[in-house]
Amino acid sequence: MKPSEDELRKSLTDMEYAVTQEGATERPFSGEYDDFYKEGIYVDVVSGEPLFSSKDKYDAGCGWPAFSQPIKKRVVKEKADFSHGMHRVEVRSEDADSHLGHVFTDGPQDAGGLRYCINSAALKFIPVEDLEKEGYGEYKDLFV
Repeated sequence: MKPSEDELRKSLTDMEYAVTQEGATERPFSGEYDDFYKEGIYVDVVSGEPLFSSKDKYDAGCGWPAFSQPIKKRVVKEKADFSHGMHRVEVRSEDADSHLGHVFTDGPQDAGGLRYCINSAALKFIPVEDLEKEGYGEYKDLFV
């Protein structure tokens, strides 16, 4: 569930707010999770809804965290984006409607061919060893 505007302003950093609420993009190679490969899941920084697994993360060299697929297809929604004079497909979280990034069709072919290019500022990482205590125990099976 999406918190109120006031709660968002208090709980998010300026960059997290700009990315998730205003559709901003962090500078390439500047995000916390670009060159980050610990085991765990990535959740929406706004709502905590599980989005991506480290099992599907790869180095695309694009400057943002890249994933071949979401944890579950229904946790993200896609929206046509015609900003900046080009056509892209925006990715948003299902519950909180947070702007996450974009999805492209130049991902690893053996993993479905998609590249979910996601802003670190839209994500919170939950290490595999903390899944249970953080309320994400059902995702431990991804790492067995």
